[in-house]
Amino acid sequence: MREGAHPGRIAAYPAQETSHEAGQARKACSVARPRRAGRKSTTREPIIQEPEPFEPEATRRDAGATESSRANRGWWDRNADEYQTEHGTFLGDDRFVWGPEGLDEVEAELLGPPEDLKGRDVLEIGAGAAQCSRWLAAQGARPVALDLSHRQLQHALRIGGSFPLVCADAGALPFADGSFDLACSAYGALPFVADPRLVLRELRRVLRPGGRFVFSVTHPIRWAFPDEPGPEGLSVAASYFDRTPYVEQDDEGRAVYVEHHRTLGDRVRDIVAAGFRLVDLVEPEWPAWNTAEWGGWSPLRGNLIPGTAIFVCVRD
Repeated sequence: MREGAHPGRIAAYPAQETSHEAGQARKACSVARPRRAGRKSTTREPIIQEPEPFEPEATRRDAGATESSRANRGWWDRNADEYQTEHGTFLGDDRFVWGPEGLDEVEAELLGPPEDLKGRDVLEIGAGAAQCSRWLAAQGARPVALDLSHRQLQHALRIGGSFPLVCADAGALPFADGSFDLACSAYGALPFVADPRLVLRELRRVLRPGGRFVFSVTHPIRWAFPDEPGPEGLSVAASYFDRTPYVEQDDEGRAVYVEHHRTLGDRVRDIVAAGFRLVDLVEPEWPAWNTAEWGGWSPLRGNLIPGTAIFVCVRD
């Protein structure tokens, strides 16, 4: 890890202005996690959210790596406050949740048994306010929380923790080869980059042999359905095989948010092409306790079609 990334400070590295730049962010309606009864954070600060200066236009069009990264970095910096305020109860300060279904790493053990995490170097990409990293630290791991959004990491700094925060692009990780034992990402980075193989190759590079990378994304089948929690979200409205990015743009046609679609087969091929071995694909079922509607997720849809795909990969 580069000098300067240490607890109590955000180490910032400029995004790579290249044709293969990778960005990450999370769209509130498509990756927001549902509330669950539990401990509410007591470290929230009063937040004033600046209103959007315009109503973006939603469209489907091509969007390259640089445009995607710039748009998503700006979107998340503008929306981090609202996200943390709205979803703080569900996320808590130190939970590790894989997706809207509420699958918790305590139960899933996709990174391994909690007792085996002690002393492990773990990289979280798309960390947001670093709730997952905070849980990892509580297990005795040595996490590093990385996010493209400086504002998200300011929330991580506000909540606190004894681990480094790094503001950098997931497609240009500022770490030496073989720096980590494990890597993880809960709805961060990979759905929002134009070149996911670049991110996966970077993750393989910074992992030690035998290292595991686990990441969750919106289940690819959801792209064929409207992003609605009710019955209207159960009828196919688009081709599952249409990989044209979803783009929100301003009045001058500049992207302010971009999300990229990969089919399930695309994800598997990306993983293998980057040098990983796929050892599990988890599709969490909707639990009976979760009665919340959250964006396009709901008990109605969750009991009928998958909403999250979790890929468990190993670097041989």
